Amino acid sequence: MRSTVVAITAVAVLPVLLASCASKSETSQGGDIAVTAADNSCEVSRNSASAGNTTFRITNNGTKVTEFYVYGAGDRVIGEVENIGPGLSRQLIVSVSDPGTYQTACKPGMVGEGIRGDFIVTGQAQTRDDTGKMADAASGYKRYLVSQVTALQETTGAFVAAIKSGDVASAKKQYPVARTYYERIEPVAESFPDDLDPRLDLREADVAAGDKWTGFHRLEKDLWAQGLQPDTTRIADQLVADVGELVRGVSAADFQVDPVQVSGGAQTLLDEIARTKITGEEDTFSHTDLWDFQANVDGSQAAIASVRPILDERNRDLATLIDRRFAELDSELAQYRAGDGHVGYEAVTEPQRAALARRIDALSAVVSQVQGVVAGA
Repeated sequence: MRSTVVAITAVAVLPVLLASCASKSETSQGGDIAVTAADNSCEVSRNSASAGNTTFRITNNGTKVTEFYVYGAGDRVIGEVENIGPGLSRQLIVSVSDPGTYQTACKPGMVGEGIRGDFIVTGQAQTRDDTGKMADAASGYKRYLVSQVTALQETTGAFVAAIKSGDVASAKKQYPVARTYYERIEPVAESFPDDLDPRLDLREADVAAGDKWTGFHRLEKDLWAQGLQPDTTRIADQLVADVGELVRGVSAADFQVDPVQVSGGAQTLLDEIARTKITGEEDTFSHTDLWDFQANVDGSQAAIASVRPILDERNRDLATLIDRRFAELDSELAQYRAGDGHVGYEAVTEPQRAALARRIDALSAVVSQVQGVVAGA
């Protein structure tokens, strides 16, 4: 569930949290790095690389769905690929400009701190010949992020105000609106440390025994399933505080956007649909899944738009095909729109869900190529 569009500029040495991660040091600094994930191990074929773009190719030989992360200082995620099923392989390209000690992690079952190992980056990244286009892509996408978190803060404030006034009907109407702005940029929220994304967006099914459940979905359950609880107001206030933390992080002057990771985030948003939205798992009480579905698609399209000049220059045919796939999916989604929103997901039949899934798969197949094109891989 976690990805990032952020490049880290300051790196600190991080401790190895789980010793069961096997890393094999090699003298060569070039070529892709193979990662073999299993239920109890995470073998990284090389534990060092030169600064710049590094490509990991992850194969899951275990029995559980897994994720692969690259962490920088303070457990800040600088790259992640999720939903790697048993027997499947995925690619992750991370852009690391500064030398230092990072960490890699496999997460069998997509839970916990993961099976970690140190990863050493040496030297300095070479200057690219398209620095201007990359800088334009980064600044354009950051403007988009700021606009989305600003709207998220405003709509969340209205949502929480309705809850605190006891106006359940109004809160129900505002719930999917506020979530739209979050779902468009969720990979960014997932990049921040201290479990910011789980605090905001954890589903009940993912709450570990004894853990505190906060965020949108806890309030969703109160509004649709169990009624307002004695601690609902406190949970609502915490949501406002956590959204504020996200706003401050994205708006900070030192928050940097990496177009290579933006490209990866475009596919991560589509993976979110394929993994939880299409099944109806996400908004299990309100059935507002299609709002989230549309927001993920919008966010993916915005990410692609930010790197479009680079994509057009390097692979115009791919850019044209992506446009076509987005248009096909939008046409499929159009039949479920109702007024300014969408019908309840319970009204979408299994054959209709399967048709949506096919459109998502077709789009994801072409969007998955964008990161490599932008990275020059």
